[in-house]
Amino acid sequence: MTAPAAARRRLWPGTLMLLAAFALVLSGCSTNPVTGRSQLMLVSENRAISASQQAYVEMLAPAREKGRIDSDPGTKQRVQRITERLVAQAVRFRPETADWDWEMSVIDDPDTINAFAMAGGKMAIYTGIIDQLELTDDELAQIIGHEIAHALSAHTAEKMSVALASNLALVTYAVTGDRSGAALTGASLAALVAVRLPNSRQMEAESDRIGIELAARAGYRPEAAASLWGKMAEKAGASQPVFLSTHPAPASRQRDLAALAEQMQPLYEEARGAAVPTHPVR
Repeated sequence: MTAPAAARRRLWPGTLMLLAAFALVLSGCSTNPVTGRSQLMLVSENRAISASQQAYVEMLAPAREKGRIDSDPGTKQRVQRITERLVAQAVRFRPETADWDWEMSVIDDPDTINAFAMAGGKMAIYTGIIDQLELTDDELAQIIGHEIAHALSAHTAEKMSVALASNLALVTYAVTGDRSGAALTGASLAALVAVRLPNSRQMEAESDRIGIELAARAGYRPEAAASLWGKMAEKAGASQPVFLSTHPAPASRQRDLAALAEQMQPLYEEARGAAVPTHPVR
């Protein structure tokens, strides 16, 4: 064997994989489907949606086995009513999302202050955030609207892509889209990891902006966004809610939301005098 051939064999396990990953990063930029921001998208939104469908089922399985999914009909109905109004507005932002299998689950866990959204509109909210913060419908709409905004903005795919860029073991999945065997497990695990990763401040700013507009257009008071985060700040003073581990809250957030609320007030006033549409949500 010649020296160059031996060198090529030594390079393959390390350097060539790094080069392949680097090439993926360079070719994996896309734009946010709502805001137009440049995003790292090594994992397509469609692949993220497919992975999230399995990850969502796995994530809810322990609570479902204990009968803690949608166990209170009154709370489920309240959350469902608000979600269906907000999703109708989301579909106006991105008409193609009318074909998503939108789903909202209420997890009966009074000790957990949290809510999340995955790709394709798979969402859940814990009773702890509703009850401990004593949320009004307007404040609850801000949380749900914020989570819907994460889904609209392909943030799960973006976070999966960031994880992929730092984990070469998933390069094969990104290149081939293989859904068999270990690749499927790796994809669903990546979706689970993504929903638990902290959102960047850029993602949070996007979701704040989009979420408050969705809520205003659906007829929910925009100033409720600032009051919601005021309650969250008070709760954070006593303990660290799970919600803040994935939704970082800079000190300026309430001020920024108050400014956004002023901008959204005309949309809210317009929605108050009109019939607000709904969109089916499981």
